[in-house]
Amino acid sequence: MTHEDYMREALSLAKKGMGFTSPNPMVGAVIVRGGEIIGRGYHKKYGDLHAERSAFAYCDENGIDCKGADMYVTLEPCCHHGKQPPCTEAVIAHGIKRVFVGSSDPNPLVAGKGTQILRSHGIEVTEGVLKEECDALNEIFFHFITTGLPFVTMKYAMTLDGKIACYTGESKWITGEAARAHVQQERLRHSAIMAGVGTVLADDPLLTCRLENGRDPIRIICDSSLRTPLDSNIVRTAKQVPTIIATISGDSARAAEYEASGCRIVKTAPKDGHVDLSALMKLLGSEKIDSILLEGGGELNWSALREGIVSKVQAYIAPKLFGGSGKTPVCGTGVPLPSEAFMLEKCSVSAIGDDILIESRVKNVHGNN
Repeated sequence: MTHEDYMREALSLAKKGMGFTSPNPMVGAVIVRGGEIIGRGYHKKYGDLHAERSAFAYCDENGIDCKGADMYVTLEPCCHHGKQPPCTEAVIAHGIKRVFVGSSDPNPLVAGKGTQILRSHGIEVTEGVLKEECDALNEIFFHFITTGLPFVTMKYAMTLDGKIACYTGESKWITGEAARAHVQQERLRHSAIMAGVGTVLADDPLLTCRLENGRDPIRIICDSSLRTPLDSNIVRTAKQVPTIIATISGDSARAAEYEASGCRIVKTAPKDGHVDLSALMKLLGSEKIDSILLEGGGELNWSALREGIVSKVQAYIAPKLFGGSGKTPVCGTGVPLPSEAFMLEKCSVSAIGDDILIESRVKNVHGNN
């Protein structure tokens, strides 16, 4: 096996923590001696053992001596005390000879200090092994740790002629089962899911994660005038699934009804008659909500783009044509000139069942690399 093969194994392990490590990164580690993997570990959940210590724990429990072995880890080992002690200390104590690192850690508490400490103790460090893949794994963490703001992914499903619903408003279903299952993975990966009151009124969604052994994201409903029905699925299940209603309304009696049902009301100053999305992101970021899957309609999507809070766009495209005057993914007033379009970059295209997923980063968003 090559260095890349071992790092791919570490990446595979890291992904097992998806949805449970936030606001920490997903990290995997393998320990290798004589061409064989003798230990594996990953960060299972926030507050639990980091990947390196998880791998060492396996070796210790099974009487495996790590002295002189190599370690492959997807992210630079930490060197500070948090929920767990520094991983650099464990690497040194176990006599690891060489460490191969995927991503550098942008956390100011680490940021090169981890590898520096290892080298100062005579450990050979090689950085950048499968760097692109390791960086992609933790795009949410990298954005959040450097900006303090949630990483917002704008997701929508549309037909090949750009419609998210028929002229009647019907939208179930545009994409196939495989694409819809992929969306559930994205709901698990993100800390929160956000939609507008228009989506609630039109579809009465639950906005939960329907994966076995999954975790429901925090639900955020942008509802400037508090129009969300009290008998909607969102409100009825608010005591089971954390639910935030963001508003500019000063109707305290109406707000109290939502709060009695288990919702949390968050009020921002009005901006163009609606919730101030930039202010909302700062508030959510201060509460360690590191990522949001935006499943809004065209108006909310436009507002999010205009406010510059979108980091990534996921467009699921179905091989169908609706025609007519059906809704489109991004509405609003739009840009006046092609030269003023919101530019996307780092595009990737993948087939999911009969559908196509195009993923792109929004260019020039604060914190995007």
